[in-house]
Amino acid sequence: MQARGQFLTALATSAWVGCLANGAGAAEQVVTSPGGQAEIRISDESGQANFSLKFKGQTLVAPSPLGLILDKGGLLSRSLKIASASTRQVDETYDLAVGKTKTVRDRYAETTVEFLETSGLQRRLKIVARAYDDGVAFRYVLPDQPNLAGVAVRGEETKFALSGDERCWALNLGRFGTSHEGEYDPIPAKSFRAQALYELPVVCQTKTAAFALAEADLKNWAGLYLTGREDGGTGLQAKLSPRLDDPTKAVTTRIGTDTVSSWRVVMIGDTPGDLISSNLMTSLNPPTPLTDTSWIKPGKAAWDWWNGSKVAGAEGMNDATMKGFIDFAAANKLEYMLIDDGWYAGSGQAPQVLPGTDVTRAIPDIHIQDLIAYGRERGVGIMLWVHWKALDAQMDEALAAYEKWGVKGIKVDFMDRDDQQIVDYYHRLLEKAGQHHLMVDLHGAYRPTGLTRTYPHYVTQEGVLGAEYNKWSRRVTATHNVTLPFTRMLLGPMDYTPGGFRNVRPQDFKDQFLLPTVQTTRGQALAMYVVFDSPLTMVSDSPITYAASPAGLDFISTVPTSWDETRVLSGEIGQSIVIARRKGDDWWVGAMTNETERTVKVPLGFLGNGSFKAEIREDGAEPTALKTRTQAVTGKQSLTLTLAPSGGGVVRLTPAK
Repeated sequence: MQARGQFLTALATSAWVGCLANGAGAAEQVVTSPGGQAEIRISDESGQANFSLKFKGQTLVAPSPLGLILDKGGLLSRSLKIASASTRQVDETYDLAVGKTKTVRDRYAETTVEFLETSGLQRRLKIVARAYDDGVAFRYVLPDQPNLAGVAVRGEETKFALSGDERCWALNLGRFGTSHEGEYDPIPAKSFRAQALYELPVVCQTKTAAFALAEADLKNWAGLYLTGREDGGTGLQAKLSPRLDDPTKAVTTRIGTDTVSSWRVVMIGDTPGDLISSNLMTSLNPPTPLTDTSWIKPGKAAWDWWNGSKVAGAEGMNDATMKGFIDFAAANKLEYMLIDDGWYAGSGQAPQVLPGTDVTRAIPDIHIQDLIAYGRERGVGIMLWVHWKALDAQMDEALAAYEKWGVKGIKVDFMDRDDQQIVDYYHRLLEKAGQHHLMVDLHGAYRPTGLTRTYPHYVTQEGVLGAEYNKWSRRVTATHNVTLPFTRMLLGPMDYTPGGFRNVRPQDFKDQFLLPTVQTTRGQALAMYVVFDSPLTMVSDSPITYAASPAGLDFISTVPTSWDETRVLSGEIGQSIVIARRKGDDWWVGAMTNETERTVKVPLGFLGNGSFKAEIREDGAEPTALKTRTQAVTGKQSLTLTLAPSGGGVVRLTPAK
């Protein structure tokens, strides 16, 4: 959908920047957000390209180096002077086909600063910087220039100088080439180490603000990581994912075109909850080229893999089992059934791709087109799993076949990389999937970079330590679950795969691969469908489990997965969270806590005027039990929810008739 209500003013074009910085002869460009909350300064102090950042007058990032490391001329960061700058202001709105909000106001001030190297090859480098009221972003533009034809980028000089007093949360992946899954652990900013390799986002809190370091609009570039500063300073520095064909390079360029990096993003708010409501990630991506998005349908899916492919009277990868899941989806008003690994010739050995694999030919026990027809008769769309390498070998043929069969979407798995080559694969796949009207769920995927605006059919993705880990570990704790909304979820949708109804207390939990249990309550299981952002959401347990213990399944059947509005009412990283989301006239509230029992207040001011019926579900005496009640409320009141240890609760608020 294209932006609407556009207002754009060019304030200056290629104007010399004459304002002085601290040093004699130094120049700087200051960009202040439209509401005056955020400020980013770009300077050539002492011949070093650098930036600094303030929020409401408080310095969040002290002067920090900018620049690239190239294979022609080496470091492009020092011996630089600002040669020119142009500025503009933008105020427009755009709609999202699916997501945590429907309409987004995109309002920012922007400057483009050109640096010129004063010695050597006299290379040129541009920095584009934007200031929003809820964050700032900057990116590099390496102009096409004769003395850099065919240049490669080896790395970045980008650093973030912090005070060291911040409390931060970070996921140390430790190496490149992973599935981007793990825990975001608390870490003091002064303890960041250069030997670590931190996944994005890195989230930090000061006494008066919260901020998250991220990356947006990743295209023709390499994935960004952060490490502790190698110069011994406090804070973080950028590190790029190396190419597989030449690990000494991160980005190869195209002769005759400018080279543009992804955005380096600092999301900012008064509290960590403010970051959850931000739409900065999508706003930093270009609008979708799709002129028709009506075929993109959010929803929930029955799913065969997590629970061990078990239904009443059948199990395993065959038509009878798949029909059992389709029947379950139809009975519970789920829009989709996802058929996972094992349906096509050569599959079932993930993550391996066997010789002779054919993603367009089903195994003898599966008749895909018959299952699609069976689902269509019952109002259930079919989605298919596929290994990325096998799909890449047959992409055009396979996507055309899936569209012809009537497949609604694909789950593509095991990329486990974010180098420039796999980034290019994402864009190639998403562009072609859109042409064939296929929604996409990427697993074994790097964390989101806001691409859901450009590719609205990219409805969800993994890159999160989700419920699958219950099958083989104790890592999915309530603390982990209430950390995710303030960390990984800031970047975009996450296919956590909720819906586990074999709820037990943590001390009674034992990991098991088939029909796994979860060490959180039924109330938290329901709350995940409100708190966790995913326009395509799995209903992961077996129909057998839901039949034996159905409490709350009716809530899952009715809760939306895409929203008109999102508000964070309260919460603290790793402790608890309360979120309200609106769809049409109804509001849905989800509350989750860590291993500590707590009572949370839910102020209802977001309801505005009028009376509402509140349908409330809280934790019961046992992990699988729920207490339900209904009461009339107005926006002037508050609700109180009692959450058990590792628990949660939900509320549906509908206008009184």
